[in-house]
Formats: sequence, structure tokens, C-alpha cells
Amino acid sequence: MKAVYYENYQSDITINTVPDPTPTPDGIVIKVEATGLCRSDWHGWMGHDPDISLPHVPGHELAGIVVAVGKDVTRFKGGERVTVPFVGGCGNCGECHSGNQQVCVRQFQPGFTHWGSFAEYVAINYADLNVVDLPEEIDFVTAASLGCRFVTSFRGVVDQGKVSAGQWVAVHGCGGVGLSAIMIAKSLGANVLAVDIKEDKLEFAKSIGADLTLNALDTPRVSSAVKKLTKGGVHVSVDALGSATTCFNSVANLRRRGKHIQIGLLLGDELHPPIPMERVIAHELEIYGSHGMQAHRYPAMLQMIKSGQLEPQKLIGDTIGLDEVPEALANMDSFQGVGVTVITPNA
Repeated sequence: MKAVYYENYQSDITINTVPDPTPTPDGIVIKVEATGLCRSDWHGWMGHDPDISLPHVPGHELAGIVVAVGKDVTRFKGGERVTVPFVGGCGNCGECHSGNQQVCVRQFQPGFTHWGSFAEYVAINYADLNVVDLPEEIDFVTAASLGCRFVTSFRGVVDQGKVSAGQWVAVHGCGGVGLSAIMIAKSLGANVLAVDIKEDKLEFAKSIGADLTLNALDTPRVSSAVKKLTKGGVHVSVDALGSATTCFNSVANLRRRGKHIQIGLLLGDELHPPIPMERVIAHELEIYGSHGMQAHRYPAMLQMIKSGQLEPQKLIGDTIGLDEVPEALANMDSFQGVGVTVITPNA
């Protein structure tokens, strides 16, 4: 099969012919009809993820059709339209038994722990537990755009933040994660304040529901500005970017007993950011992470998409072909473009 391929970190990314995958006894093989291009793939190519073994095929946000089935799989026969969480559970550890496959002790992630979906085919393990049936009403491109960004935001806003109508939600960073969080929070009836450093992203945030926007470049003290705009601070705040600055601001702009949700990855020198812990204690703030979403939670989100309550297709910024991926992946650190880029065979 044809696949995006690199042999060393930060080295040439090429299109190579590699062996087709075969299913494990409890796994399946999916013909990839669409797959999202995510900054996490760039982090992998840079060498920021210890789970990657070289050489490597990246890609973890995918949708497609089941074409091969392992002998122990019971839910799939072949031909089904499916998508998958970017974190899969083993089904046997304590976390999986509690329904929290997104933090499985022996979790697997296509595009990280094994070869991923920037290819014609991808193998997925523990299929009965982790693979999600895709409704006919949702096309492959939209399903792939859910990937890690939309579903992680859904878990962060809905399950971790428990956002409700009338609350104030701040979203720091208006990339794919942030835009998803804005749309989801707004669908729940929340008031949303979007923070970014680029006006085009803030304008797009407004178009999908942000009630207020704040340009951090023009604002000396972001947390104070958020508190002023929301008359005391927000109930829930999301760091959708992942930096020491956005993490601090997201905690500092909370009102008393507010919740901070960390979704953006912090790396390198910013791996251990300063947090206003005195405020966490005095105001009884809550700090949560969001690391993907379990397959058994997908139906609730998919139903909201089918009903039109959520419209993730509005977040798709560009569609490209597999041959365009090497250049696009290598240049992801430039933060160019607005919305989510999806790779399709026919682009």
C-alpha cells in the first residue's frame, strides 16, 4: 500500500510503498477513506513522543471501511463504515473495566504505538471494544475531523467540565481543539469567550458561536481582562493550545470553584508550567485533563451531530491528498490556516 513514511525524526517525509497490514486475532483492518492532519502528528515526527518506533507511518484521526477481520472479532464482518478513538483500550486492565479506556494502562494509539492512518489501510487492535459504527448520515471527512481534537474537547467540556447552560466558558487557543471546544460549549447553552493571538482565528471563532473574543497580543493581563468581561471570571476554562502562558491564564481567569481543563500538550521547557496554586486552594478550583474519549461515549456525540446540534463539518478548513501530506506535516509548526485539515484519497 501507499503510505506517508519517515525513517528518522525531523528527517525527510516521503510517500513509500509498504506492506499491507493484517489483523491481529482481535483486530481489524480499515480501508482509510479520510484521516485528519493533526499537530500531534507533527510532534511525533519531531521526536516528542516516546512511543514511536522508527521507521514510522503517522496518522491517528481516521474513518473508513472494514476490509479484514481477525478470527476472534464478533462485532464486525467486513464492509462496515467505522471510526475509532485515537486512544484504544486493552479491555483487561482496571481502567478499562471501569469504562475509562482513554487512560488504559496498556493503551494503543494508531500513528504512535504502531503504524497509523496516513496510508491506504490501517490496523486496529481490540476491535470489539474500540471501534465505533459510523452512522450513514455522517460522511467520512466529517468523521475523520472528529479525530482527537473534537472528541477530546467533547470529553473535556461535557464529561470533565460538565458545562451547563448560562455558564461562562473561556477557550485559550483557537486551533482545532479550541474551535471544537467553542462549538461544543455553545451547543450546551454556555456563554463562550475565545482567546487567541490571531484575528482571523478569532473571527472564525465568532462565526461558530463565540460570544466574546480577546486578542492576547493586545492584552497585557489576559486573566484580568477575562474576569472583567465575564464579571468575575469563568466557570470553566480550557487550555486548548498547551503553553505555560495559556495554562496559567486558564487557571487564573476562573471564578471561585471553577474548573480548568488541560487539553493542549505542554512540551520541553514548558512541561511543568507554573500554576497559581494559592488561588487553587483558596478558591477551591478544580484541575482536569482530557485525554481522548472512550468508544462507548461516541453515540451521545454522534447523535448530537445527526440532530444538527453539533456541526463539526464547519471546522474543516482544507482537504488535501496523501501526496500533499509530507510538506503539510513538516510545516505544521507555522500554525498556518484556520480549521481542521483532512486527507482523502480523492482530494
